[in-house]
Amino acid sequence: MEKPFGFVVIDKPSGLTSHDCVNRLRKVFGLKKIGHTGTLDPAVTGVLPIAIGDATRLISYLQGSKAYTGIIQLGATTNTDDMQGEIIESKVWPLITQNDINSLLENFRGEILQKPPIFSSVHIKGERAYKKARKGEKFDLIPKKVTINKLNLISWSQNKGELLVDVDCSTGTYIRSLARDIGDKIGCGGYLKRLRRTKAHNFNENHSVKLPEKLDFYPDDYKPKVLNPNIFFKHLSSFELISEEEIISWRSGRKICFKNNIKRLKVSKNNEFEDGSIHNNNILVLNKENKILGVACLDESFAIKPKVVFNAIC
Repeated sequence: MEKPFGFVVIDKPSGLTSHDCVNRLRKVFGLKKIGHTGTLDPAVTGVLPIAIGDATRLISYLQGSKAYTGIIQLGATTNTDDMQGEIIESKVWPLITQNDINSLLENFRGEILQKPPIFSSVHIKGERAYKKARKGEKFDLIPKKVTINKLNLISWSQNKGELLVDVDCSTGTYIRSLARDIGDKIGCGGYLKRLRRTKAHNFNENHSVKLPEKLDFYPDDYKPKVLNPNIFFKHLSSFELISEEEIISWRSGRKICFKNNIKRLKVSKNNEFEDGSIHNNNILVLNKENKILGVACLDESFAIKPKVVFNAIC
């Protein structure tokens, strides 16, 4: 029986860690080789792509921004920058119009510098920041560049002090930090009250399914559908192996030259030739049935060199 290979996109419920969801799917599929593509905090809900089987080796080749819908609560600051933490300062939020808020949000659009929350998974001298914070250690985190592609104000409640926003951002952006910094800019403090992820890389809510129930035995008919990984790597150029000889060479880890037939390389729309090369030289290697055989890099001699090889010949 062929092992499952692809992605399951979970609509993560609140209260569970991303690792909890992975462990659930390991039991459902009877596989250890399962991993998520990026952590969601326990309180956050929404799109959580999980790679099944050998698709875990493709995670680093995913591309695309992440999108969220969240509520920012003005008038208080917490030590975690969300509602899970302790309130460390409270202020009355000002009388402010929706137009004023929209103008203020312009400061957070585009490429910005952002300091991660102290309760985060950032490494400090080999230790996670949140572990140091739990021990009461004092430390400072270095701001890093992130990109906010979209930051739209959906609604503003003057009575509740709540901003409902849509955010599309680069990987590595902390929405908790964004909430904190917006509150600081307004002058009254703020924290993230609620958050839902609506997109991660090329996965969105339309792909997501409910997390399977925790059962000792899970019938095949009720297992979540494993999505074909091909549809999530359209940003990569591709190369089809056309003979059994080429496939054996590929599985043996050897380069395959195609200089005499450059048209065999199907260049992605996101990749354009410049000076004889493409921007992203990662190539998806396929067989005639369009099944992924691995990932290669393109060298200057018009040969594909194996980086990830599935079903390798040792």
